[in-house]
Amino acid sequence: MHAISWRAVASPLLGLALCAPAAVAHAQTDYYNTDAGRPIRVEDAYAIERRAIELQVAPLRLERLRSKPYEWGVEPEVAFGLLPRTQVEVGFPIVHAEGGRSRMTSLAGIDISALHNLNVETRLPALALVADVILPVGGSGPSRAVPSLKAIATKTFPQLRIHLNAQRSFISTPTSAGAGVPAHGEQSRWMAGVAVDRPFPLSALLITAELVTSAPVEVASPRRLDAAGGMRYQWSPRVAFDAGGGYRLRGHGQGWFLTTGAAVAVGLPWVPRS
Repeated sequence: MHAISWRAVASPLLGLALCAPAAVAHAQTDYYNTDAGRPIRVEDAYAIERRAIELQVAPLRLERLRSKPYEWGVEPEVAFGLLPRTQVEVGFPIVHAEGGRSRMTSLAGIDISALHNLNVETRLPALALVADVILPVGGSGPSRAVPSLKAIATKTFPQLRIHLNAQRSFISTPTSAGAGVPAHGEQSRWMAGVAVDRPFPLSALLITAELVTSAPVEVASPRRLDAAGGMRYQWSPRVAFDAGGGYRLRGHGQGWFLTTGAAVAVGLPWVPRS
């Protein structure tokens, strides 16, 4: 089993970010458009703008659970706004795990997803559907493709926003997933979560918190309950940073986890200028 370096995946994405033109309209509000794992698992119902590209070049998750050593993972991603209210993402989750004297850093599959926003928010919440599949690639990837579906709802109030997420993974057997854990969260048979965020537009800052319950891949394992929070900050018109942390309140292996990351917004190079 060959170990790989996350730099081999992140470097090409960073190079593309530095060479491509900026999509300023999207980038200036990137802190407001939450994504799974940046910094919490619950995301909002909105896609990036059409013809925009968002590169997640340094998303890191570090966790320390009871009876387990430290584990970390990174998942460089690229998101394309190819259609109105629709984005396609491709992620390359890389995990590092230690057990006794053994250490392994390897690819944990290739994560491909498509999010479509169904409606503009009015009195009704904004709704979105996400189709996702983790391909069986890498030393820590699943033994077969793991598809999933997610439903998202977002409702905006004068001082805050509320998000609901519900996801179901179609895993044929409890052992069909490998030991690898994608950087945006542990694999699970199903997940449900609620999040609240508060934007501060004048500071280009978003504060958020969530409560998530999920069922592990192993049928006999107890359900998990995680609480987490974090912030996103628009550092420049093109770059946004995020950081967060949380604690597993219930389930096998209680303990803490930390997340941090950055995103660079660019534009498609073949889009004609107006």
